[in-house]
Amino acid sequence: MRATVVVPVLKSRSRGGQSESASTRTPESRLEEATGLAQAIDLDVVNGQIVPVNDPRPATLLGTGKIEEIKALLDERDSGLVIVDHPLTPVQQRNLEKVWNAKVIDRTGLILEIFGRRASTKEGTLQVDLAHLNYQKGRLVRSWTHLERQRGGGGFMGGPGETQIEADRRMLQDRIIKLERELEQVVRTRQLHRAKRRKVPHPIVALVGYTNAGKSTLFNRITGAGVLAEDMLFATLDPTLRRMKLPHGRTVILSDTVGFISDLPTHLVAAFRATLEEVLEADLILHVRDMSDADNQAQSSDVMRILNDLGIDEAEAEKRLIEVWNKIDRLEPEVHDAMVQKSAGASNVVAVSAVSGEGVDTLMEEISRRLSGVMTVATIRLPVDKLALLPWLYDHAIVDGREDNEDGTITLDLRLSETEATELERRIGNGSRSSKEDWER
Repeated sequence: MRATVVVPVLKSRSRGGQSESASTRTPESRLEEATGLAQAIDLDVVNGQIVPVNDPRPATLLGTGKIEEIKALLDERDSGLVIVDHPLTPVQQRNLEKVWNAKVIDRTGLILEIFGRRASTKEGTLQVDLAHLNYQKGRLVRSWTHLERQRGGGGFMGGPGETQIEADRRMLQDRIIKLERELEQVVRTRQLHRAKRRKVPHPIVALVGYTNAGKSTLFNRITGAGVLAEDMLFATLDPTLRRMKLPHGRTVILSDTVGFISDLPTHLVAAFRATLEEVLEADLILHVRDMSDADNQAQSSDVMRILNDLGIDEAEAEKRLIEVWNKIDRLEPEVHDAMVQKSAGASNVVAVSAVSGEGVDTLMEEISRRLSGVMTVATIRLPVDKLALLPWLYDHAIVDGREDNEDGTITLDLRLSETEATELERRIGNGSRSSKEDWER
């Protein structure tokens, strides 16, 4: 379908009386992103326009002159769809559709459409359907006057009965309640999975970031998985978890989550909370940033705002978050070198290229360092009847030395967390650890 993208730039008044943009993003970056969102669902964008709006109209948002100008462009370019990169009220949407004689969707509607296309699992489909129904519930406006009344009552003529809008709203609400119940089951299932993972306590590392920041490419680079990774907004939607080994042999679980975006619809945040809770459970969060994007600072602020909404405040983020400056391969050589040098001097930043692999080894070492914390050094002697513990030890501890004894026992020099050391004592039994001292990397 041929589509036109309209980016309204609303002005707000500062205290000094000077007019300033109500958005932190440049209009050009908003237009580029909105066009990318449209192209992500195979729309043919034939025109993109930035529209300054000094005085938003309650009925149409835009002024009369600009509406007529856009109508002429729609007729000239045979565009049957208009995407307005701004929230529209149901009345504004209906009025613009009448004037332009074209389908009109706002930013929320567009993102919901993309998510509907991308959802591939039952959970993803349920979440998108719930968000879409909540969005539609507020947009039931009367379009056919002959459906204004339904017959009701016991007489021949009947009473006023139920309006069509009320009937539609009731059916939507019934469907929403059903989906919410199904999602409750999904939440319970996720909680059971998390409980099982805690019994085999592999640390969890979650990837977060603005959409198209390169999370899935980095995920594939680290784990060797075949997750879809394209230069496209919201190329992947459903979360993916894979086991991976760190440089010193420790096993962790890496989670790739849905990409964030500015002005993420409230309906989606609520519907995807079960998925996003994977981030809350993570021991370490990798915030992937596209450093080749001129708007990366604003994108980073949007991601941090959503994390804060989920309950990860600034102090918590400082302890659990590593910034991954991705796509440095796209930078000019002098900018690239300066960025690598700057990241090397920061305690919580690693510069990488998920495509070329540059910096990924450094990132893995940093993940290992951050997850090690205060380690315990232990020398243990595994009796013959406990040799089945060897796979568990290689998964949960760093084995620095091994000696196979003549009597069939095995002596191991280990580094492991205090929690895992306690678990090892429980599995082996009393008197198995011959020495122990705190070790700090």
